[in-house]
Amino acid sequence: MIIGSWQAVLTLALLLFLILPMARLSKAYRLAVLLAMFLVALIPLSTGLTLAGLLRGLTDDLAITSVLWLVVASLIRLGMIPAMGANQKWPLWLCFAVLGLVLYPAALGLGMLDTYGWGYQPRGLIIAIALIMALMFCISSGMGVLLLSVATLAFLLDVKPSDNYWDYLLDPFIVLYSLGALLRGAYSFLKRGPVSAEA
Repeated sequence: MIIGSWQAVLTLALLLFLILPMARLSKAYRLAVLLAMFLVALIPLSTGLTLAGLLRGLTDDLAITSVLWLVVASLIRLGMIPAMGANQKWPLWLCFAVLGLVLYPAALGLGMLDTYGWGYQPRGLIIAIALIMALMFCISSGMGVLLLSVATLAFLLDVKPSDNYWDYLLDPFIVLYSLGALLRGAYSFLKRGPVSAEA
């Protein structure tokens, strides 16, 4: 699928861009590095796949929320939008950690509920996400509203091969990242008080 292929290219390019150390580079050089990472993602391999295609084969497509989060983090790194404070990140981490705890234990066979099945007839799940978006709006978490609303719109437009709403909202990486950020933030708070972290 063409959309999936380009999503894989975008994902790998942004991941490489965010991993590389660039603290001393100017905005122009950082942009050049980002463009170079797109070329790296398109490197053809002997198998006929690109480097991005190989990554997609190993991990499948990321959720829309993860891709959008990578885009926002990259824009922050390029200096195009301001960095988020810790008070803006906690609601995001908590939201995706809780959603992950609702989905993944049941999807792995723990418990009696088939929470993954909720994503195939997702009217109730969409209502629940709408309530979460309303809460995010009330606490001024524009990033949370953006991630969840774009993922919902992408599901309604059927932009991914999956017919399950969960696949637009979550993947293991955003859940593990959120859980890790919560644990790290809680540890830092207990040890030294609240500290800011990168997006």
